[in-house]
Amino acid sequence: MVPTDRSVRAVKRPRRVNVLVAAGCGLAISLALNGCSSGDGTEATRAGAPKVVAPGKPGEPAKTLTVDEARKARGEDSPNSADVDYVQMMIPHHQQALVMTGLAERYAHAGRVGRLAERIAAAQEPEIGAMEGWLSGFGGPRTVGGHHHHGEMPGMATTAQLGQLRAARGEKFDALFLKLMIAHHQGAVSMATDLLSEGRNTLAQEMANDVIAQQSAEIGRMQRMRADTGQAP
Repeated sequence: MVPTDRSVRAVKRPRRVNVLVAAGCGLAISLALNGCSSGDGTEATRAGAPKVVAPGKPGEPAKTLTVDEARKARGEDSPNSADVDYVQMMIPHHQQALVMTGLAERYAHAGRVGRLAERIAAAQEPEIGAMEGWLSGFGGPRTVGGHHHHGEMPGMATTAQLGQLRAARGEKFDALFLKLMIAHHQGAVSMATDLLSEGRNTLAQEMANDVIAQQSAEIGRMQRMRADTGQAP
């Protein structure tokens, strides 16, 4: 007897689904589900239930989490207002640094000042792209909003100071560039330090740590340049 359609039952085969869960962008979690049903969520507590492997921070071991724990970790890593404010402000802060370094590449008197400006620009231009991508990923606007504006950002040069820098030439240009850029970097380091204590997102904190490390080193280099020319560090 030939079986009819009704007498034939479909055989369900276990599926393997690979899921990538990103907490912010800073916490990467790989999850493998083998034949996982859509039950009441208790699978994660049973033996052999799907687990989430969360890579640890540098120097720390990876952690094995349940699905619920991974979801909680993802929520804890979501940006807060401090994260968003920091990135929104740091973008125009970096953009002003590019204006200043562009002038230095044209008018710097000492070769080492021009080379320093090139290194600063080479570092900060891609950082702007990364921060714009971060905002896009979290649906945040790219412009500074709320009560913030350029004049309230630590270290920002005023319109008058930028005008003086554009008009300066020779050693006078170098001296003014170093003075303004040191203050600019110090402002960025201050903003990044505040973010580490007030923010929540892992990737935003990584970007802030990069700013602190790189710009602190450049501050020291510029202070030594000023001291070599007899200026106050």
